[in-house]
This record gives sequence, structure tokens and C-alpha cells, in this order.
Amino acid sequence: MNTNIISPTDLQLNDENVIQIKRVSKATTGGRRMRFSSIVCVGDGQGHVGIGFGRANEVASAVNKAKSAAKKRIFKSPLVKGTIPHRLDIKFGSVKLMLKPASPGTGIIAGASVRAIMEQLGITDILTKNTGSTNPVNVVKAVEYGLKQLRDPLTVSRQRGVKLKELFD
Repeated sequence: MNTNIISPTDLQLNDENVIQIKRVSKATTGGRRMRFSSIVCVGDGQGHVGIGFGRANEVASAVNKAKSAAKKRIFKSPLVKGTIPHRLDIKFGSVKLMLKPASPGTGIIAGASVRAIMEQLGITDILTKNTGSTNPVNVVKAVEYGLKQLRDPLTVSRQRGVKLKELFD
């Protein structure tokens, strides 16, 4: 069992943040069939975030499906003073994404899909740059992959067998 996944009943979640709603069509013999696809992000602002995808015949149903999927996929990411503990260079498919900790007062410097996730996560200061694909589905998956790779300083110091103070020297 993965210990990174947290039960949504344990958390006080903020409102969901809809990242994208897309109308998709399928050509059938009777004409085009329209459906909707959505990406939703939920979080508590304390380092817990979940990302979900949903598809349905109506927008509201697609958003609700994505929201329930996001609640089932909540994970914890370490935060240090409103930012991430260390720089990340993420290569996920065709997405090349850089997440860099920022000093207090910087704000969230990010594109729309990354910004939505960072707000739900509780990050207030971060610098990001996307130099690859900007497809929201792939960018969201890349951010999730990167956030799951983050390690807090305490864990790193334990793994290396050094004191926390020596880690930053």
C-alpha cells in the first residue's frame, strides 16, 4: 500500500480548481457526438493536493467526475516556508518543466495549469518555466510527477546520516 496517498475524509479541502474544460467530438454515422473532458485540482493549502480527470456528456458531470477522481488521488508534498524545498527539473514525455524555490514575496510565477496546482497545494512563492509541450493534460501530469519526487530536508538528512544543520553547509 502506498503511504503517500491520503484519505480525503481526513482533510479540510478548499474549493476545486478547474484547470481545463475541453469539448471533444466523435464522428458517427448520425453526425458528430459532443462530449466534455475536464481536469480538476483539489487541495487543502497545507501540502496536500489531488489531480483528477473526468469525461461526460455535460460539463457539470465531467467536472464532478474529475473532482471525485482528484479526491481519490490526494498526495502530500513537502513545503518549506511557502515554497518547495529544492529545485526540480522535470522531463515527462514532451514536457520540460523547471520548478525553483523562490524567496518570500515573489509570488507564483507560473503558467495557468501549474499555477492552479500550486495555489491548491499552498505554495505562495515559486518560479517555474515550461520549455516543452504546453498541453495542459501533460503539464499537469508532469507537475504531479515532479511534486511526488520532492524530498524534505529532514528526510534527506536521515537518509544520508548527517545532521540537518550539516545539510545546508
